[in-house]
Amino acid sequence: MPLNRRKFLKRSAVTGAGVALTGTAAVPAAEAAGAGRGRKPVKRYALTVMGTTDLHGHVFNWDYFKDAEYADAAGNAQGLARVSTLVDQVREEKGRGNTLLLDAGDTIQGTPLTYYFAKVDPITAAGGPVHPMAQAMNAIGYDAVALGNHEFNYGIETLRKFEEQCDFPLLGANALDARTLKPAFPPYFVKTFRVKGAPPVKVAVLGLTNPGIAIWDKAYVQGKLTFPGLEEQAAKWVPKLRSMGADVVVVSAHSGSSGTSSYGDQLPYVENAAANVARQVPGIDAILVGHAHQEIAELRVVNEETGREVVLSEPLCYAERLTLFDFELAFERGRWRVESVRASLRDAATVEDDPAITELLSDEHAVVVAYVNQVVGTATETLTTVEARYKDAPIIDLIAKVQEDVVRAALAGTEYASLPVLSQASPFSRTSQIPAGEVTIRDLSSLYVYDNTLVAKLMTGAQVRAYLEYSAEYFVQTAAGAPVDVAKLTNAGGRPDYNYDYVSGLAYDIDIARPAGSRIGNVTFDGAPLDDAARFVFAVNNYRANGGGAFPHVASAKELWAESTEIRTRIAEWVTAKGVLNPKDFASAGWRLTRNGTPVF
Repeated sequence: MPLNRRKFLKRSAVTGAGVALTGTAAVPAAEAAGAGRGRKPVKRYALTVMGTTDLHGHVFNWDYFKDAEYADAAGNAQGLARVSTLVDQVREEKGRGNTLLLDAGDTIQGTPLTYYFAKVDPITAAGGPVHPMAQAMNAIGYDAVALGNHEFNYGIETLRKFEEQCDFPLLGANALDARTLKPAFPPYFVKTFRVKGAPPVKVAVLGLTNPGIAIWDKAYVQGKLTFPGLEEQAAKWVPKLRSMGADVVVVSAHSGSSGTSSYGDQLPYVENAAANVARQVPGIDAILVGHAHQEIAELRVVNEETGREVVLSEPLCYAERLTLFDFELAFERGRWRVESVRASLRDAATVEDDPAITELLSDEHAVVVAYVNQVVGTATETLTTVEARYKDAPIIDLIAKVQEDVVRAALAGTEYASLPVLSQASPFSRTSQIPAGEVTIRDLSSLYVYDNTLVAKLMTGAQVRAYLEYSAEYFVQTAAGAPVDVAKLTNAGGRPDYNYDYVSGLAYDIDIARPAGSRIGNVTFDGAPLDDAARFVFAVNNYRANGGGAFPHVASAKELWAESTEIRTRIAEWVTAKGVLNPKDFASAGWRLTRNGTPVF
């Protein structure tokens, strides 16, 4: 599709110098404050910074896995086409020249649309297409976007091509060249707003990404890029931006606000550090928060050095919300000063799609809809994940079986070929279903929603036992005889579903009446008690293999084999080769929940 693009941004080759852009806002200064009392009038200026985050490839209010309009119980709507309408409304209200539009990362991964243009018809091919997210965000007029961790899922080549196709900089002050330790992407962006009758207002945007990239996409970034902590890099760059004359400093951070990390002590940096940055680094006015997929309309954090409040906001992911930071500035004693900042959210469900975005990407959308609706086999019965969190479900066994088969074939003829293969899989979705009858790519894609790849590790029986014990912390302790409410049985301590693992090839009990750390019992392999000294090949996704979720032993275990083909693709290939999806070929009664030895279900 032809694209009328306006390339007005320039990035330096490797060091990624900050990008500066002069705006053309012509805003009348506000009425004088204190006029008539012998005091010089105070000039004022109102600025609005809009923000999205964790778009994850959502252009339209469409569920590719269900082949239907997106709908949920809360009545949310998704997609950049809706956000475009909201942005137009704000620009109309505030004056386009008084607004800035940012994003806090995780843009090019997350839907079949983004997968298709990364892998099936890749943007990196000679004469390849322009990425749909670049097209949409260029058309909407984004000013700057922070790098998210999922930007690295398809490798640096894909990310650089996407960057080339964007009319805005991808910011990452803490994404450094591993050799030179200089920024590999622009650290910041500066836009100047002209104010009638007063000096211009300079707004600096500092982009920060997630240190966890070093773990989660180790295969792509190791030895090439390094990712120090957000607090450290903000402390380095914010004073520089102020010394350059920035009147307003906004941080776009692909990092949640909780102060927690999913990767334990594997890195010395905090994963969700946005509130830490606000608290520890003086000179920041507002932070657009990302990564955590939470909705925070406004969070005020007091900076420990200055005592000033920093305003944080995280709009809901998938383009369901748009954050507005409304700034009031006053020009006093020869400089602009931020008088107040307030944050609010606008809801994508309150508007319709922008027809310009719909028209721009209708062809790409149609191609992907056709792709995901390809039939690859037939299922003898309906398989569902509805109960997969607390019952051993055949649909999750399917993932494990595919991984076992792929790894076993990959290690054939090696010194590890005779070792038994165990396999890890998680119940990613609570709503995935493979219906009886025709099975399509979208049915299988809904089962495995992440672009993970497969790794084989060498583990001992004792290490696998510890792995299971850690996984079992997912369940809420429930006394024998107490009522069991499945809605409250899982996610202990806020652990997400994707950080609970089945391990196939073993049989074991999880006693939820016992405290975490002592729940795994009756572990058997091939009908005999598990030998702690036995060696196993462990088939595991790359997220877990690199330490995602902080499961014990697996990250440090010896790697025997790895590949770049997505597990989702391997599942489709397996089903296509079989032709018929029959649970007798993959289902296994491997684990069960118990209380004092009595099965819960």
